[in-house]
Amino acid sequence: MTDIKSTRRIRVWDLPLRLFHWALLVCVCGAIATGEFSSEKDWHARFGYAVLSLLIFRIVWGFVGSTHARFLNFVRGPGGILAYLKKMKSESGVMIGHNPIGALSVIGMLLVLGLQAGSGLFITDQELFEGPFFKYISNSTASLLAQIHEANATLIFILIGLHLAAILFYRFVKRDNLVTPMITGNKEVPASAPEQSAAGGSALTGLVIFGIASALVWYLTTRL
Repeated sequence: MTDIKSTRRIRVWDLPLRLFHWALLVCVCGAIATGEFSSEKDWHARFGYAVLSLLIFRIVWGFVGSTHARFLNFVRGPGGILAYLKKMKSESGVMIGHNPIGALSVIGMLLVLGLQAGSGLFITDQELFEGPFFKYISNSTASLLAQIHEANATLIFILIGLHLAAILFYRFVKRDNLVTPMITGNKEVPASAPEQSAAGGSALTGLVIFGIASALVWYLTTRL
């Protein structure tokens, strides 16, 4: 009797996207730790610059990365989101790439982290730290941005909590492991599933884009 495999392995996430994901986690945690528990603000700034470089990379990668990394392939409008929510309860099986709700999480995280890193360039604590662009704005504007920077940190914590809750929901309710594919890049899908492995996402291209993003952030924060 022939043994037919019930599942097959496909490539979901490219290496540059996976490295981005875990590097962003490290840098955000580092920025939080140095911002909340350390008086050494230079490292807080360095983590912030790293986050900004990673965000620039991700935005570009959203247009030139592999199949499931591209915004065009997972960002949906209100109609697509509502349709997904209606069938979500009854639908079973694994999800390939980001679903419409996951897309909202991705876009939301990019926006709030971008706001946090961007506002940090313009503020000062009046003692140990002064953002590289503080000298270009008025004190009142810097004060407003400092308030936004502080309030936005709460929003980041909320989004992180929702992200973790979603991972647990899919793991234990939908029986869909989202973490392992972000480590290995691969996912087991039903053998009959029409989905194909993601195409594109060259590691060399990703390295070049991240290098350019990092050089841009370095120039803007040290030479202007």
